[in-house]
Amino acid sequence: QVQLVESGGGLVQSGGSLRLSCASSRSIFTINAMGWYRQAPGKQRELVATFTSGDNTNYADSVKGRFSISRDNAKNTVYLQMNSLKPEDTAVYYCNAVVFGSFSRNYWGQGTQVTVSS
Repeated sequence: QVQLVESGGGLVQSGGSLRLSCASSRSIFTINAMGWYRQAPGKQRELVATFTSGDNTNYADSVKGRFSISRDNAKNTVYLQMNSLKPEDTAVYYCNAVVFGSFSRNYWGQGTQVTVSS
């Protein structure tokens, strides 16, 4: 199995920046896809950014141009750099990993709270 631990969340003023980290207990070379999701109170969990094989990335329209996903294979860590933060970015952010087999297995971190004040 895969254990994921997020860090880097906190309280930041509108327009500020945060960098979230997701440390994996398993080499990310063996993980087929990783990404970030978020869930605000009363809202459905939504995709923020994903990082798949072939260095392909995908971003939600609401964060394009502001957020950037990256990885460090040696540290088994995926990052989410968040710039120009807005109050509507306030949510719990979750790291996700997908491992393919006869069927896909999804793993989730515990989540880290990001609060953006106006």
